[in-house]
Amino acid sequence: QLQASGGGMVQAGDSLRLSCAASLDRFNLYTVGWFRLAPGKEREFVAAKDYRAYGTYYSDSVKGRFTISRDNAKNMVYLQMNSLKPEDTGVYFCATSPRSRARDTYEFDNWGQGTQVTVSS
Repeated sequence: QLQASGGGMVQAGDSLRLSCAASLDRFNLYTVGWFRLAPGKEREFVAAKDYRAYGTYYSDSVKGRFTISRDNAKNMVYLQMNSLKPEDTGVYFCATSPRSRARDTYEFDNWGQGTQVTVSS
């Protein structure tokens, strides 16, 4: 129901754009989010965009470098990642939540399969 793509191997300072296609009815009523899982670490929040007009959230580690966007007409979510760093390496997951202002993993109940991002120094 959620299909993430766009990952790859890049060098520090490069950019990538992740995409997530959602097969969901009433997609515009879901908060969408991106999370990542790095080796040896727990899954962490990266960014979320509320289904309401006022909510866009980022983790401190990506703020100013990453931009989340959504196209409700196409049921798509994007994550533009600029100035990538080696610590951005991980598997990136898109997810949806019926909750407004959702940012914790437990608030998201629908997950994609993930796409690998590897940033070398």
